[in-house]
Amino acid sequence: MSLKQQIDADIKQAMLAKNQEKLRALRAVKSMILLEETKEGQTGDLKPEDETRILTKAVKQRKDSADIYRQQNRPDLLSVEEAEIAVIEQYLPNQLSEEELNAKLQAIITRVGASAPSDMGKVMGAATKELAGQADGKAISAAVKALLQ
Repeated sequence: MSLKQQIDADIKQAMLAKNQEKLRALRAVKSMILLEETKEGQTGDLKPEDETRILTKAVKQRKDSADIYRQQNRPDLLSVEEAEIAVIEQYLPNQLSEEELNAKLQAIITRVGASAPSDMGKVMGAATKELAGQADGKAISAAVKALLQ
């Protein structure tokens, strides 16, 4: 079952259960999927990596908003964003632990031949493609910096 079909089925379940938080998050994701499918040059069907990219983008947007609400001391809006993050993350692949992330990054560093902080760009390019949806970009960046010191 494709992500779009899964989202549609889950929207129906959320409507029947009258779960407004889940419904809001799922509708936002469905909207992002439909926009991506109808973008110029698209065939209409999304590849799994495109679906993962969309979900990752949705989570990142909500995390950025949550950070702003946390800084502005708005717990009412913060709780909405956190609830949506929890719903969307259910559709993402499992996130890597710090140890798993470091091990995979070490393998990438060895493969691309990086040895100094100036090689961070090479490592980040390969790592973001390889670890898409499995780790946050900020976490990847911080780990690469630490490993290349």
